Parts: sequence; C-alpha cells; structure tokens
Amino acid sequence: MSSALSHLPRDWRFWLLALALVAILAALVAPRVALTRTARDILLVVDVTGSMNVRDTVLDGAPATRLASARRGARALLAGLPCQSRLGLGIFTERRTFLLFEPTEVCENFAAIDGAIDGLDWRMAWEGDSYVARGVHSALAIAGGLKADLLFMTDGHEAPPLAGGLPGFDGKPGDVQGLLVGVGGTEPSPIPKFDEDGREIGFYDEQDVPQENRTGAPPADAPSRAGWNPRNAPWGGEPASGTEHLSAMREEHLRALAAQTGLGFAALGTAPALLADVEANARPRPVQVRVATAAVPAALALFCLAVLFGLGAASSRRPDRLPSR
Repeated sequence: MSSALSHLPRDWRFWLLALALVAILAALVAPRVALTRTARDILLVVDVTGSMNVRDTVLDGAPATRLASARRGARALLAGLPCQSRLGLGIFTERRTFLLFEPTEVCENFAAIDGAIDGLDWRMAWEGDSYVARGVHSALAIAGGLKADLLFMTDGHEAPPLAGGLPGFDGKPGDVQGLLVGVGGTEPSPIPKFDEDGREIGFYDEQDVPQENRTGAPPADAPSRAGWNPRNAPWGGEPASGTEHLSAMREEHLRALAAQTGLGFAALGTAPALLADVEANARPRPVQVRVATAAVPAALALFCLAVLFGLGAASSRRPDRLPSR
C-alpha cells in the first residue's frame, strides 16, 4: 500500500482540499434548473354503498371489505402522484355522486387528503339504492366542470338491477377521460347486513333485496309468468327470485359502462399497477418545476474529503515492530 501511495504527488492533500473547497463554493451558488414534468388533475370517486362491505378482498393477509381495499388503493394513488398534481374526492351512493372537495395540490395538502380518504365509510350513504351507471354519469358531469379526469372505484353492483340495459348517457364519450376501477372478487359473496345502530347482524337473504327492477315497461316474457294480468299484475303474480342478495365485481357491466362513456377499465390490483392504469387513461398536464443542482458539487466535495482522510489514514500506518534487545 505504501509503495502505491509513493507515486502520488507530495502535495496531493492540498489538491484534494482545494477541489473540495471549490466544490463547496459551487454548491453554495449552484442555480436551480427549470425542468418540465408531468402532473395530473383527478377527481376520485369511491362507491360507499352496502355491497362495498362484502369481505372478498385481502389486505395484509387478512380478509377485508371492498371499501377498505378501495381506500388502500386511493391512498397509494395519492402517494404516487407527482407534486403539482391535483386530487379531488367524492362519494357515490343511491344514483349520484356527491363532491367532498375539489381537486387540490397533492403535496401541500397530502395529510388532509390522506385523512379524508381514510375516513370514507359506508355510513356516509344516504340511501340504500345503488344505481352505479347513473352515479358514473353524475361523476362525469362534475369532473367535466372541474376540468379533471375521473377515477371511479366501485364493484359495479346495481341495486335494484337495471331494467332494459344501461341508461342513456347525455354527455359525449371521451370528453372526460379517466378510469373505472373494479373492486372485489368475481365470485358471488353474501352482503353483510347492519341494524339501525350500525351493528352487523348477519347477511341479506333473497327476500331482503329486490331481485328485479319493476319500473317501466314489463319484460317480453311477462305474459308467460304465473299470475300475470295485463292491468293488475303486469310483472306476474309471483315475487321475483334470483341472486341479487349475493354480490361480485360486475366486470362485464363495468366494461360496458366504460365503453358507453369513453372511460378505461381496470380491476383494482397492486399500487404500481393502479398508478400505471391511471397514467394510461388520465391526461398528462405539463408543469414547470425548478430543481436544485447543489447536490452534485456537494457530493463531489464529500467524495474528495472521504478520499483525503481515507488515504491519509492509510499512508500514516506503520507496521508494528518488536523492541530490539
């Protein structure tokens, strides 16, 4: 080691100190550089209807409700958005979206937005119905007025079921871009039932849930039903039966709704996958940011000082000698 150090100039410590001093001075006066980055403006809407209480998702290895998974995904989205992006929050229940707050800058207001997302609860719902398609239409109108893209998180469970397919959409498909995010499993699961005090008391059964939407014109097969009467029982004389008391993420329905409105569709997955889906379906907004460059010369100064003290310590070593006798 000592032979290698002998090839260095005798004043190498001086030059390392000089270079470190110059680098430190450069760090003190280093300018900020203007760069163009991508931000996004998003209105996030979360379904808080009763079917979102179904426990067919997994968080941290344990069963979790769809609403809990939606909250986790929404908080991951918030953490992944770059500064100068804006995020607004709304909830869906019954047949419309209710805006909680307009899109606001995510970095300056991170704690407030994160707390609002974490506080989303099924008790915010004011009605038991769940007309998802109309809720998406309502959210699109709000997002368009805010000049934001839409991210709508739902299981797609219409309650009562739609009669005659999707309702008409008054907007222009694609005017508002965004994403429908399907939440929940694909296998039907029971829906938890709560009493008036919010205590879980079991699950809904077939008699608790409308199995057919009996508004508007009756279906074509109505005359063949038992007890049918064109005036007094146009839907038949027997109660409808079905599986509407069980719930699954209605992917086919959500894809049809996405095609009608010009939105994208993705099932809720990992945080990186959700961010990638948002980037693919939300419009980028270029923003100018000023980035400090002082870290570069400061790192050079630190490197010079490390080399200085490291080589200095190595060159000062001497082998231990036994005392002469």
